[in-house]
Amino acid sequence: MEDIVSVDIGGMKLQHQNLLVTLYGLYGQPSSGSFPVSAIVEMFGALGIKSQASRSTISRLKSRGVLINERTGSDSHYQLSAEILDGFRKDDQRIFAPSRSSSDESLILAIFSVPESERNRRYELRSELASMGFGMVASGVAVGPQLAFEQAKARLNARGLSGYVEFFRADYMSPEDIQDRVAQWWDLQALDQQYTDFLQLYVGRLGAWQEKLAKPVESDEQRMDLEREAFAFYVPMLTRWRHFPYRDPNLPFEYLPEGWKAPQAKNTFLALHELLAPQAELYANQLLGLRIG
Repeated sequence: MEDIVSVDIGGMKLQHQNLLVTLYGLYGQPSSGSFPVSAIVEMFGALGIKSQASRSTISRLKSRGVLINERTGSDSHYQLSAEILDGFRKDDQRIFAPSRSSSDESLILAIFSVPESERNRRYELRSELASMGFGMVASGVAVGPQLAFEQAKARLNARGLSGYVEFFRADYMSPEDIQDRVAQWWDLQALDQQYTDFLQLYVGRLGAWQEKLAKPVESDEQRMDLEREAFAFYVPMLTRWRHFPYRDPNLPFEYLPEGWKAPQAKNTFLALHELLAPQAELYANQLLGLRIG
């Protein structure tokens, strides 16, 4: 099995492939979603990944079918495979405008059965459901919020897994407190710790960025440096954040433990996103424009 290549950014490791998905999701437009090799190398360089490591990553991901090569004259461009990108775009509503379920909404049950001879598909199915916010009620039974249904159905269909699953709309009718059950179906403690880790990295940085961006820019060189710095901060932050809205079922607050960190983490992310996304995009578009335009 190939090693997973990662880089330490802000005290936490991020896989090169996850960073690349973020870059394509943000800056790869649907009509021209290919990047020249030189742009990938420079964007990775801004994230602290050296040129040789970047090119090794490109070669590795090409051999695995994650990156698809396109030739434009003598230039080599790469697209990210549609399966890996999986619909992530900078206007992804679940990431940038996540909704929370209400207690009067029904839950979704996913009932699945996979033959023993295809046990690897059973593992894949459970992993896919978990990655979209479903919790496990019992063997072959997963529960999730209504807001996850359409995307779960589309994802499983794209993965060739929909034939193993039937979906039902359900209401919780047990006399036992649903809050106790929710803690069994989802690993809320682990998720809350991940939110805590995110806050420790970013909650104290908002004021510093507000102050930095409020200062007048005195030269084009200073402006470019600021945009590059914003890019180097924003892309890893989004890479860490964009998995949360899928893993988190966004259950009603009354189902969740006291002191749940998700709202504070969400507010911190959205504030930094609003502040830094335009600056980061200017930097990325300049790199891409120099090579594509």
